[in-house]
Amino acid sequence: MDSTTQLTIRRTGTTTPARTSGSPAPPGSHEITHSGAHVYDPDRPAGSLHLRAARVLEGNWTGTSTVPSHGLYPHQWSWDSAFIAIGLRHLSPLRAQTELETLLGAQWGDGRIPHIVFNPSVPLDAYFPSPDFWRSSTAGRAAGAPRTVQTSGIVQPPVHALAAWLVHQADPGLSRSRSFLSRMYPRLAAWHRYLLHRRDLGGGGLASVVHPWEQGMDNSPCWDAPLSRVTPAAPRSFRRADLDHGSAEDRPTDLDYGRYVRLATDYRDGGYADGAGEFAVEDPAFNALLIASEHALAAIAQELGAAGTARHARAERLTAALVERLWEPAEGMFFCRDVYGGDGRGGESYGGDARDGGESGALGSERRSSESGAHGSERGSRSGALAPERRSAESSAHASERRSRQSGAHASEQRSRTGALIPERSVAGLLPLILPALPRDIAATLVRTAGGPHFGLGGVARLAPSYDLTGHAFDPHRYWRGPAWFNTNWLLERGLRLHGEHGRAEELRAALLETADTSGFAEYVDPYTGEACGALGFSWTAALTLDLLHEPAGADQADRSTQVVSHPGHRAFDRAQGTPPHTAHASHTPHTPRSSFETGAKGGDRG
Repeated sequence: MDSTTQLTIRRTGTTTPARTSGSPAPPGSHEITHSGAHVYDPDRPAGSLHLRAARVLEGNWTGTSTVPSHGLYPHQWSWDSAFIAIGLRHLSPLRAQTELETLLGAQWGDGRIPHIVFNPSVPLDAYFPSPDFWRSSTAGRAAGAPRTVQTSGIVQPPVHALAAWLVHQADPGLSRSRSFLSRMYPRLAAWHRYLLHRRDLGGGGLASVVHPWEQGMDNSPCWDAPLSRVTPAAPRSFRRADLDHGSAEDRPTDLDYGRYVRLATDYRDGGYADGAGEFAVEDPAFNALLIASEHALAAIAQELGAAGTARHARAERLTAALVERLWEPAEGMFFCRDVYGGDGRGGESYGGDARDGGESGALGSERRSSESGAHGSERGSRSGALAPERRSAESSAHASERRSRQSGAHASEQRSRTGALIPERSVAGLLPLILPALPRDIAATLVRTAGGPHFGLGGVARLAPSYDLTGHAFDPHRYWRGPAWFNTNWLLERGLRLHGEHGRAEELRAALLETADTSGFAEYVDPYTGEACGALGFSWTAALTLDLLHEPAGADQADRSTQVVSHPGHRAFDRAQGTPPHTAHASHTPHTPRSSFETGAKGGDRG
């Protein structure tokens, strides 16, 4: 008897948890028992993809959050938890809310959400950099690091407001009864203020990452040029725990890793103050997710009784800034901008085009953004319960911001630079396709680029690779230098659907589900063959598989935008975890969809 069959058989003496509806399970449904936990699998046979994805998330659950994988990534990661919550909402909206609440409980006083929240029960030598490297409670004191939990000091892409809104939509009654959004909103607003104020190092309104690990695509060739300015840490000053779990040929090189450690060490020793380091890059994917989450924050504000119009307007200004600073029409995609690169005046990009043996100057043309107001003061009122919490969050964030200005003249000098575009094609340059206000001609061009020779989507590649198939640094198995990742392809599927490319979206959805099935929910895969690489049973792969399975095939995005997803297994799953039943669903007022994510429907070395 295989493990799947065992899981579908109730153990002797196990009591089926009561359903709040009082009705029996639908025909063909399965309730599985695994270590005392019940996972509901409506209308699907034992051993289904849905059931196996649920088992991955159950196996990686710690009680308050979900690890990406127990061996390689034994703590809580920031953008992982956001993607995981998006999938968990289909199993248990309560657990999905808890996932985000645990992460945001470790937020710093200046608003940043750290990229790792460390589990104190995990040995220090199980992961590097460990808590004793980051020293968050001491080195991060001026930035408001929490004293009772250890975290890293850098951040990851801001998917969190988007995740919170989707989790709310999965069960509005539960969300309202727990005041989920009213508790999350001030924290999420402070997080966005941190990025828009403190991280606008290029002065054009976009957020910069100050370490490759922050962008999530840790080992991307996009970082090679800006990293070349960084003196690596001595090899014997750190031990790479990642090599205990993976082949060195698939991991970052020792030289790159030494530069990662040097950047992190300098950032820590500077009290985690922004603007003083050697590395600052405006990344299109990071900023696209910030914009999508800004739209989600507007929807959350509306749910809480405010207008939300100022946030929608800000998101549209940020979209314009993204186009102005990072779009390269001659190349048909967005590129990263090295804020401190080029000649310091923004007049030229890096010399030749390393991707194609020195092809030309299409990347040489620079444009400056006139939309610098995206990080200005927010307009519009906030009402009711929202106002006091917002004032409190703003007060804390502003006080921390004043403390952080110790970087002073150096930061000001750096902000005067517009930098240079980095001539590397990454999947990050396709991800602005998720934005609703993206100009139609740019969206159409991105679709063509995704299907062209550099990414091969729908053609030679099963899934979109993380890096240019024809690029000088392409490697189908080395982290973020070629392999395909589930989260970036999930975002592309949503972007294609948003911009009316339903046929291409369905093809990508089918490829994602097939790859998840055959790869064992792998961390990443060979883009040509779908061969599993990295960790198996990876949490965000399983979570986003669940989300795709709950996506009605062929349905029009706009038609689904006001649907509330709720599945009868939620309560059975929650009761099995020892959580109290929640109140019945409250009525939900439909709203005008603002993005493809308003539906019912790990990257790299990670530091």
